[in-house]
Amino acid sequence: MAGICFSSSSSPFKPQISHFPRSLIIYPVSISRSQHLSTPRNLRTSFSLNNAEVPLKLVNANSCKKPRGLLEFRSAKVTQLECTRRQGEALNEEGWSNGLLQRGDLLSSGFPLCVALACFAGLARPQAFLWIRGKWQIAGLTLTMLGMGMTLSLKDLQGALAMPREILGGVLLQYTVMPISGALVSKLLGLPSHYAAGLVLVACCPGGTASNVVTYIARGNVALSVLMTAASTFLAVVMTPFLTAKLAGQYVAVDAGGLFVSTLQVILIPVLTGAIMNQYIPTVVSKLSPFTPLVAVITVSALCASAIAQNASAILSSGGQVIVAVGALHSAGYVFGYLLSKLLGFDGPTSRTISIEVGMQACL
Repeated sequence: MAGICFSSSSSPFKPQISHFPRSLIIYPVSISRSQHLSTPRNLRTSFSLNNAEVPLKLVNANSCKKPRGLLEFRSAKVTQLECTRRQGEALNEEGWSNGLLQRGDLLSSGFPLCVALACFAGLARPQAFLWIRGKWQIAGLTLTMLGMGMTLSLKDLQGALAMPREILGGVLLQYTVMPISGALVSKLLGLPSHYAAGLVLVACCPGGTASNVVTYIARGNVALSVLMTAASTFLAVVMTPFLTAKLAGQYVAVDAGGLFVSTLQVILIPVLTGAIMNQYIPTVVSKLSPFTPLVAVITVSALCASAIAQNASAILSSGGQVIVAVGALHSAGYVFGYLLSKLLGFDGPTSRTISIEVGMQACL
């Protein structure tokens, strides 16, 4: 912004202040030459310009250098215009970033609606989503977890590692609340044996990356959510075959090596990479962070649509019984996961995190 130095006694801009040293002058910001300042006895700290108070600043007159000659005057004018242009660019960039953040927050708030619409789209137009599989699924999940990692710091992960009681309690609820709920729901609804076995299998599977995204949106403990997902995935090698054999009467083998590799590839490495980026290159992360909610919501919605599309015919032929059973299973996981977490003495964010991890078991 431009400033004007008042030093000439003939200038109408010079305040009549006799008790101030001549080396001190008034330095207002961006006023026109037609603006006349009249200073009363008590020194004013601002003047009114277009119904706005403009501050006055005392500066040293010796530091005010008058332009000498046409070239220096033009140089000063160009410098002023360049500063104005840069300020405008900075404001435009900040406004664009804030707008993108607001859109991302709005889309995150509507995450359940986005997933529901994607599932309906996958059911209605399965051919449009069948291509999202294999390497595209891995790439989408990895990108999503990288974004989740960029919301964390290494201290957050260290803090979550220092919460063994919460991790153990959450994983214990995952492998008790959900399997028992799956068995009870299948019996209460009288599901056929093949549907009952499938529901119990879903209840005995570990958590997925979607729970980490929902934990982030719900302002839970994302680091704890990631560690619970990793822990339940590793334990699935033993717990899933054991529980399905006991509750459904069927033994389901789990590929331990493949499960370990996928956990590293999709969960641990991307999250750790994102946290390291946040720690050492925060400027880059600050540029990418407005896109994180958008990418997470779009990716998870697309993956849900793909999963529905690949089983569209089976879902349509099963009727509403399976949909009711799955809804009841996950609702029980949310409710009992939260209530039992509070009974264990966990705080609000931790209880929300455990509730999401329990209720969203076997989701992506």
